[in-house]
Amino acid sequence: MRIAGVVRTAAAAAACSVLLTSCGGSGDDEGAADKDGAGKADRTDARSADDLRRVPDVGDRLQSRIPKNSRQVVAVYGEGKDSADATVVLYTKSAATWKKTRSWPAHNGKKGWTPDHRENDKRSPVGVFTLSDAGGVLADPDPAPGTGLPYTKSVAFQAPHYWPKTHWHDFDHVIAIDYNRVKGTPPNDPTRPQGQTKGGSIWLHMDHGSGTSGCVSLSKSGMRHLLRTLDPKRHPVVVMGDKASLGQDR
Repeated sequence: MRIAGVVRTAAAAAACSVLLTSCGGSGDDEGAADKDGAGKADRTDARSADDLRRVPDVGDRLQSRIPKNSRQVVAVYGEGKDSADATVVLYTKSAATWKKTRSWPAHNGKKGWTPDHRENDKRSPVGVFTLSDAGGVLADPDPAPGTGLPYTKSVAFQAPHYWPKTHWHDFDHVIAIDYNRVKGTPPNDPTRPQGQTKGGSIWLHMDHGSGTSGCVSLSKSGMRHLLRTLDPKRHPVVVMGDKASLGQDR
């Protein structure tokens, strides 16, 4: 029985509090309208079969943190430590080999990346995190039973309309990155197990054309593809960071 499509209700007051401190931030960064970037900005080189036994351009330090049972990796390759530009690549594993399936231009925190994320630092956290819950203002786009992340449809995700119009649809679809949150809850659940100072509400969400307050954003078609493709049975994770941090062996 598909439980992923069951709509869960989130408290609007708690959700509003989370949204104001999450990726949307204060809405102070203007951006161009989002465009589909599927198939563009391929940041990885052609690889041999032996190379593809590992997620490309990820060093031993983070490679070792990818769960052995994971068969789906969303890799976020940041352009630089202080850059808001990135590329998202979806890899799937068959037997012992990783295969690149899709890629999209993306954005991360407007100030870049950090291994020690803090509330409102405007940087995205570097690391490997599970992907277990999704939601948004719009309905789950996944029509197929038996797959897909648990999805919460709620108007509580709506970005405030005092933000620039370019940001109004940021949270039409979101996928929670399991950084300082409780798995199995809606993405806008405000609980932060490591405390408020460590930040939270780090999501994959819709792009508005520029940097975020800490999340990773990509095109609408990219988000919908991920929502249709990510399967809890394949134990999906996100591996994210600037290129230098991703490539570290220690």
